Amino acid sequence: MPTVQANLRLIFDNVLLPTDFTRASTQAFAYARAFAKSYGARILVTHAVTPHPPVFLPMQPVPLAFDAEWQEAQEHMHRTLASPLLDDTRHAGILERGELWNVLQDVAQRHSIDLIILASHGKHGLKKLVLGSAAEQIFRQVRCPVLTVGPEVPLPIVETATFKRIVFATDFSAGSLAALPFALSLAEDSQAHLTLLHVRPMVPVQHQLWTEDHAKQNLAALIPPDATDWCQPATLVSFEFPAEGILHTADAEGADLIVMGVHKGAPRASSHLPWAIAYEVVCHAKCPVLTVRG
Repeated sequence: MPTVQANLRLIFDNVLLPTDFTRASTQAFAYARAFAKSYGARILVTHAVTPHPPVFLPMQPVPLAFDAEWQEAQEHMHRTLASPLLDDTRHAGILERGELWNVLQDVAQRHSIDLIILASHGKHGLKKLVLGSAAEQIFRQVRCPVLTVGPEVPLPIVETATFKRIVFATDFSAGSLAALPFALSLAEDSQAHLTLLHVRPMVPVQHQLWTEDHAKQNLAALIPPDATDWCQPATLVSFEFPAEGILHTADAEGADLIVMGVHKGAPRASSHLPWAIAYEVVCHAKCPVLTVRG
């Protein structure tokens, strides 16, 4: 099993918050505010305006002065930055023309982004930010963690980034274990109950007891010796399909955060939790999902 750095101390100086200016983004703004208050982070509210070339100049975008969508986005950004949701936070607005992934990648690199917070339901529904090639690139290629706030996630109860019940899902591969230090650090910051979960589908009944014992031993080995001093760790093994198992456990545990690793390689890689599973979890989770690129 890969070696894991367990004593990571999280620093969130710059949080990237993509927005489409709809009311559905409120939850993401609330979580960005929570991280800003807990870690002193600066929130970079970012909107990408897709360029549309004029008919008479097919290779050139419409000049900004004549681009109605750009002008409208400027007005939306001005109103957004004046929102009470950003009161008492360090924040700035970034409005750029380009495809969503290209804009986010550029902003993340230029501003040393430590965390991206995605709202997963915008004017085009869940597919706008979570489903599709742009979001897969975000999950797999950005170097920082991504906190996705799905359509069933309520507003945070408190104004700070405090998570009392965290579920960390792993299949023991390097990709999934990349997220463990983040789960441990957030659990330590909040003195949280941390459940380390391993889901195994399609295990014959006669082998389940041995498999469960072996997996629990591996899960226990991931817990730092002094963990009981600053969190409440527990191990759990579930025999069902991965996405369903993660969601069922999160519901049963009353989790307010799910943490999982996402593979950075080919979309069909099966060595650990693939993007498709992360997508299913994000779609249906009743709490935010923190994904970390492996």
